[in-house]
Parts: sequence; structure tokens; C-alpha cells
Amino acid sequence: MVLFHCQWFWTHYTYMLSFLFTIEEINRNPHLLPNISLGSDIYNAFPSEQNTMENALFLLSGGNQGFSNYNCQTQNQSVAIIVGTASDYSVQIGSLLELYKMPQVTYGPFDPVLSDKEQFPSLYQMAPKDGPVIYGIIWLLLHFGWTWVAVFASSDMKGMQFLQDLKDEMLKKDICVAFTKTLPAATGLYSIIDTHFVIQMQFHYSNAVSSANVYILFGDLGSFVTLHFVEGFYLISGKVWIVGNPYSAQWKLVFSYFSKMLHSFHGSLSFANKKKTIPGFKQFLETLKPYQYAGDFYFTKFWIDIFECSFAGSLCDKIGDCPPNSSLKFWTNFDMMTTSYFSYFIYNAVHAVAQVLHKMLLEKIEVRSPEDADHVILLPWQLHPFLRKSQFTNSEGDYMSFDDKKHMAQYDILNLVKISNVSWMLVKIGEFVSQSPDNQGMAINNETIKWPATFKKTPQSVCSQSCAPGFWKIPQEGQPACCFMCDLCPDGHYSNQTNAQQCTPCPAQKYPNSEKNHCHPKIVTFLAFEDSLGITLTSTALFFSVVTVAVLRLFLKHQDTPIVKANNWALSIILLISILLCFLCSLLFIGRPCTATCILRQVTFALVFTVAVSTVLAKTITVILAFKATKPGRTVRWLLVSGASNSVIPICSLIQVIVCAIWLGTFPPFIETDLHSEPRNLIIVCNKGSVIAFYCVLGYLGILALGSFTVAFLARNLPDTFNEAKFLTFSMLVFCSVWVTFLPVYHSTKGKFMVVVEVFSILASSAGLLGCIFAPKCYIILIRPDKNFFKSLKNRGIRHSEISTYKYQ
Repeated sequence: MVLFHCQWFWTHYTYMLSFLFTIEEINRNPHLLPNISLGSDIYNAFPSEQNTMENALFLLSGGNQGFSNYNCQTQNQSVAIIVGTASDYSVQIGSLLELYKMPQVTYGPFDPVLSDKEQFPSLYQMAPKDGPVIYGIIWLLLHFGWTWVAVFASSDMKGMQFLQDLKDEMLKKDICVAFTKTLPAATGLYSIIDTHFVIQMQFHYSNAVSSANVYILFGDLGSFVTLHFVEGFYLISGKVWIVGNPYSAQWKLVFSYFSKMLHSFHGSLSFANKKKTIPGFKQFLETLKPYQYAGDFYFTKFWIDIFECSFAGSLCDKIGDCPPNSSLKFWTNFDMMTTSYFSYFIYNAVHAVAQVLHKMLLEKIEVRSPEDADHVILLPWQLHPFLRKSQFTNSEGDYMSFDDKKHMAQYDILNLVKISNVSWMLVKIGEFVSQSPDNQGMAINNETIKWPATFKKTPQSVCSQSCAPGFWKIPQEGQPACCFMCDLCPDGHYSNQTNAQQCTPCPAQKYPNSEKNHCHPKIVTFLAFEDSLGITLTSTALFFSVVTVAVLRLFLKHQDTPIVKANNWALSIILLISILLCFLCSLLFIGRPCTATCILRQVTFALVFTVAVSTVLAKTITVILAFKATKPGRTVRWLLVSGASNSVIPICSLIQVIVCAIWLGTFPPFIETDLHSEPRNLIIVCNKGSVIAFYCVLGYLGILALGSFTVAFLARNLPDTFNEAKFLTFSMLVFCSVWVTFLPVYHSTKGKFMVVVEVFSILASSAGLLGCIFAPKCYIILIRPDKNFFKSLKNRGIRHSEISTYKYQ
């Protein structure tokens, strides 16, 4: 069994010690591989593909010379290889080992590239998938509201896979990448400084300083050191770094050898795998003696570097004898007593191979004779069927297997804190647990986090400031989704959350407040009697009604006077009553509408105005017949005496009644709630039902008024003593002017103001009829009674034919 060692500093030597400890533990176990000692060879993997391949050839040839397809030590042939933390090493030797179907078990981080069984059919990864750390980073970004971040990833396969997976998840959560930078692959101490990369970073930071305050870093120790050189020249500082690599051994190396660069990472956050323990390993390290592995050059050098002393039998020259009580537990420069994550998987990897060997030996012994039991030969390719199905529970109670089943991932969230100028520590501030993409949880204590000195509080990292409630995001063309503008929600819409993608329409019964962040219930409104307009119109209607009643009473009292008789007393009374009803019908338009008032207001308005206008028409016709009757001919005189002109009123009114009946029988008016005319009000209005019927009513009334105006206009030149033809003409001119003006004004208003316009038109037209026709007569009756006698008419020299006309009227 072989261990490819692949790190730079002595802290990684604990991987080899854990390997040796596991070998010894298995050999002491009487139940595992009984009567068989498990052996091992250790090969160092230098940061060079050439050296790595040479060591692989030495292994396969079983000697110190790399001759392929030749091994003179068949009895001691290795059956499996335990490979180090870097995936690159597994890739480099994978093709060579595959020629011999040599099982390769890696103890490094899980790499999706190495899980491709078509490319690496003989490779097995001990560590579970660490993909959930990406979900942890996403949770961390969402927790602090960071949506604008930069990403640095190593240029190896694992770094590129991490970068792609992270971008995919960030896209799902509307998190944007300000820029990405791949760090040069660094597999050794002397290959980490890439001049070309440093020049690139110089150009980037001198021309485009990113507004992102959060940088995500995924890589090995070489990535940290590379950034240290860039920072030293181009000041990449004052940022919050999130370290995505969950294997915290690199932090320990930074503490030990690169403490000067840590000021750039003060306040950084990182994810670290939960600490594991290997039973008995700590005691093994504490009792380790310098002579225990005297034949191992690296062990000797390791001991000399730590304690600056050597021991008898050392491969190095004497530099001072080591004290008898020297022990690693007294070495305080670095904590070697804590089991690293990789040491834990080396322990499990060796046990996994040992379990497989144990099962294979049991099967071979069962099919062989007892005398051949000691001569069992195991070949590397024979391990694969057992390795694929290998599963066991280790001494810590953790389930181990080589399949792709997802394990529950548990990470500690650590905060790098500066204690003094030379003292740093990682403080645990939270935990992240992930069983599946849909089953995750994070606990974090914000109060204990120490941020970089440039931030006095929790830093922000956004491309655009959040849109407050009441606003919505407007994407910017050619910019990432996180870069946007905020605009106030349009009328009738609101948003009650930050960074709303779009505004939500308020329900029909509600309206948005001035801040557009929530909706208020609309106020139910109508033209009420209590409103100022309602009071004004009601008072006006009642005032003119009282005036009309007074004029009616005046005409009843002076019905025997010439001026009342001359103007056809009966028609005047009908006209006054219809005008009174016109004033009173306007009250139906005021107050909360109901089904009855909706029907009555339109029908009553149509009928009473039809009576009023037809009465004016009858009065005009009567005036014309009275003056025509003075000429020879009995027909006109008969029409005048018989009162045929009075039949105009019922005929005209009957036509309007028929139109109204059709209206009510087909599509009558009804109550309706107007939701849109006024943004903040629910207006209760009367829908006219059939619009055609409504305009037929108005059209008929207009034709009747126009006819009355035409007839009165033609009679305007008749003798004007007690002749009201001129007054009738003027009254109908006022009437038509009001209703012609009504139509455009009515259609240009909304809500209850439409009702106000209609009521005003009713009152104005009715007042016009009352004033123009009856005001001159009231003036003579009340102010100039001397003119209200036939004697005064005679004194004025009026012809007898005119006086006869009054009598016929």
C-alpha cells in the first residue's frame, strides 16, 4: 500500500503519521487481517508532473528504477494506492495506474471530475461531496443581503467546477457577479507566483475598481499567497472575503508562515468541515519518539526542525541530543494534536482497503485447501468489485462508502479575527447544515462578527441600492440583473416589499396610498344632501320651487285680470305646475341612489320636461291662432274656440311616455358602482341602462324644444301688447342653450360631478322658463297694476281687433 504525499509544510506531515498510525492499528487488530501484517511504502509527490510520474513508475516496478511492465518483487506488490489532497496528482497518474487496474483511493476533497467512471474507473474518493458549501455561501450572501460579489477561483479542475456551480446557484437567487478571476494553479511553494497574473491584476485594479465589497475565494494555499503578492502591489484590501474551501488546513499554514498577509483577510468568513477525531491518534502523537522511525529521512528532518536536536541512529549529523522527554505535545508553534480533516479520511481510506482485503481473503480461503491458505496472492484488479460495494461504520460511528450518495454536510462558519499584530484566530460564529438542496439550515450570530476595519457596521455589497416599498425595479439594458433603477409604482399599483420585480394592482375596492406601499379602502361617495354641492343644489331647487308656487298662487289670485286671461290661464297653470315638478325632480338626483330613484329620476325628468315644453308649444300655437282669427274664415276661429291647440300637450307627452315605457321594458336604469372615475372613491351612480333609449328621450325632448323655439320665433313680430311670443322665443332660446351646453360638459365630467351637471341643467332650464315667461307678467301684476286694465289698453289706441283677440283667448 502506498501513500503519495503532496504538500509543502510540516503540518501536512501529520497525514503520513495518521497513515502509519492506521497501519499499526490494523496490524494490532486480531479480528482484521489475522496472521497478516499490512505493509506500506511512502512516496513523495513533488510539485512536478515529471517527478510524480517517476515515483509512479518506481512503485509499479517495485524498485528504484522506473521500468514499465517489469516488477521483480511480485511477493511485495502493492494492491492499492492512497493519494493526496490535490486532484491534479490523481489525474496525472490515473492513466498510468489504469493500465494495471491499480485501485486509487483519494483522501482529498471530493472532486466531481474524478467521479467520472468512464475516465477514472479505478479511482475511489473517500470524502463525501462538498458541493453543499456552495449552498452555504449562497445562504450567507442572502443572509446579509449581498447581491454584488466578485469571485476568485483556482484554475484547476475543481476550481473551475466550483466557479460554474456557484454561478448557476447565484443566478437562481438573483445574485450577480461583478467579475471573476481565475488564480494560477499552484501545486508547490515555488510555482505560486505568476508574473502574468500579477500584471493582469494590475491592469484590472488600475482601470476598473469594483464596487463589490464581498470577494469569494476558492483555492488552495497557493491562491492565498498569490493574492498576497497582488495585494502588496495593488491594494486589494478593505473587502470581506468568503473562503469557500471547507478544508481549513490552509488557514493554519497561513497562520504559521504567512501571518504578514493576514491583514488583508481580517474579518473574512470561511467554511470549515466539522472537526473529526481518530480514536487513539492523539495519544500516538504524544508518545511518538524520535527513534521510532529512524529510517525515515523526512521523520528525522521533521524532528530536527521542530526540536533542533537529533538522536542516535539519525540520518543527519549530530546537532545536539534530544532530551528523553521530548514530545510533540510540547510543541506550541502549531497545533498538531487536533485531527485534520484529511488525516481523518486517510484513516478511513486505509480501513476501507483493509476491510476489502479482509473480505477477499476470507472468500479465497473458503475455496482453497487449508495447506494453500498461506499462499494466497491478491492482485490489484481483484479489489474493484469489493471496493465498489464497500461500506462500513468507523470507530467514530460515521457511515463510510464509496458510492455517490449524498451525506449530510455540516460546516462551521469561522471569522478570522486579529487579536494583536502577530496573533490571529478563527472564531466560530455559526453553523451550516445541508442534507439536500431543499433541506438546509444556517445559524449565525451577527453580533460576534468582526468586520474589516473599513466597515463600521455590516457592510453592503450591491450594484444598485434596494428599491424601497412603493417602487419597482427597472432593469438596465446591457447590465446584470442586480444593476437596476427604481421607479415609483404607477397609479393604481403598489409594492409592499423591497426590490419588487413589478408593482401589484390594488383591488378594485382599494387605492394606493401616496407612498404606494399599501392600499386603502376606497370611500363610498355619491352626491349626498350633506355635501356642499348637495346643499347648494337642494337649496336652489327648493328656492325656485317656492318661487314657482308663489307665481302659481299669484296667477290663481289674479286669474280674472286681462293679462292672465290674455295668456291663456289654463295653459299658464299647467306650465307652472310642470316647472314646479321640474324643480322638484332634481331632488331625485341627490342622495344615495337606489333602484327606485334610478328609475324615477330619468323617467320623471323626461315626462315633466316634455309637458313643460309641449305647453310652451301650445301657448305659442294659441297666440298664432288668436291673431289669425281676426281675419275672415271660420276654420281658424273654430280651432281657437275649440281649444285644439291644447291637444298638443297630451299628444306630445304620450309619445314620450311610449319611449319611456320601451326603455323600462327593455333595459331600465340600475345602480352601479363606479370604480375608476376617482382613484380614491367608490362612486355609487345610476347606470342609464339602455344608452340608446336615454338619447332617444333627450333627442325627442330636443326636437320638441327646437320646434317650440321655431314656432315662437316666427310669431315674434305679432303685436306685442300682452303678446308673449317674444318671451316664449327667448325662454326656448335659453332652454335650448342650456341643454346644448349640457351634452359636452356632461361627457367631460366623471363621478358625482356628472350628476351635478345634470341637476344644474335641470334647474337652469327650468329657471329660464319660469323667468323668461312669467317674470314680465308678475312685474305688471305686482309693480304696474295700472296697465292690467282694458281701459289702459284703449287709452293706448289699440285697435278693437286686438281687444277681441284677448277675449277669444
